Amino acid sequence: MKIEQPKVPAELPAPNSRNGNGHIPEMPLPDDPKTVFLGVLCLLAVLGALLFARDIVLPVVLAVVLKLLLQPLVRLLERVSVPRAIAALAAIALLLVIAIGVGTLLTSPAAEWAGNLPNEWPALQAKFAFLAQPLQTFVARLEQIGVRFGDAGTLLAHPTDIVTAVFAGTGLIASHLFETLLVLFYLLVFGETFLRRFVEILPTFVEKREAVSISLQIERDLSSYLLTVTVINALVGVATGLVMWACGIPAAVLWGAVAFCLNFVPILGPICGMVLFLAVGLVAEGPAWTAALPALLYLGIHIAEGEWITPTVLARRFTINPVAVILALIFWYWMWGVPGAILAVPMLAIIKIICDRVRPLRAFGHLLEG
Repeated sequence: MKIEQPKVPAELPAPNSRNGNGHIPEMPLPDDPKTVFLGVLCLLAVLGALLFARDIVLPVVLAVVLKLLLQPLVRLLERVSVPRAIAALAAIALLLVIAIGVGTLLTSPAAEWAGNLPNEWPALQAKFAFLAQPLQTFVARLEQIGVRFGDAGTLLAHPTDIVTAVFAGTGLIASHLFETLLVLFYLLVFGETFLRRFVEILPTFVEKREAVSISLQIERDLSSYLLTVTVINALVGVATGLVMWACGIPAAVLWGAVAFCLNFVPILGPICGMVLFLAVGLVAEGPAWTAALPALLYLGIHIAEGEWITPTVLARRFTINPVAVILALIFWYWMWGVPGAILAVPMLAIIKIICDRVRPLRAFGHLLEG
């Protein structure tokens, strides 16, 4: 027997918002120590499994996020009588064409900068030589309290090691690209069937309706978030490329693409961008007073985007505690590297939506509220 999805209202009040009487909905806390203890053990077991099985889990999570990004396009094609399987293939093909096109466009300038890096690094190292002694003193103090980073001098001696450390984990996605695309295709084609089967096994109609409502809210909010953030980051990349071109920095398209990618990682991405563009300004030829100009202009672009544009566009849907965001970024970067940092905010948003809609977890969802 085929069960259709029950209709739900287009907009549902957030569980942690005040109702019509001005009261905040109940957010029960567990009063049984055994429940708390078992919940902590379960959470630790899940996190340990995610770390141990990262080779399998990370491509699947990436496929789920990409599914949310491409789902509106697939549904648009279905409305014009395109079969779902063909629409899914077309969406994946479009994604691959964009990725390959951008990669081909950036290969030449990236290779040129990588080839010049060994020659330019001594000059850059000399300009930052005044930081060597304070850095070594700082690391020595940390080692005295048990925090060890190794030889601080390596931070200024091996640029390739720095790049390798920062982008650790991206090779995992490349090596599992086929797995990601395969899971993505089947999610686009049969994802709703899987949801329908899950709804069928729930015992009551209220639970069925709530499961469908949570799924629709996750898909609607995350799709809107991903599409909006992608457009905003593209505008940031274009503006950064124009700034680099105006400053006379070679390969302005490359730096625009770098700014586009870094902006997917809130807080930490722009900080890395500031350091990167300061280094680019110091390496580039020209008067010394212009060395900090690219970094300052990039900072201005980021302030305009982060303080006005993004909050204005997304604040009505996403209000997540900034402390939770930075902790999620640090934790998932430690777990999965750069892909984990990129996926941290979407995963945190999914967790918050689920917690807000499931009564025993509402207290935790309220903690994540901005």
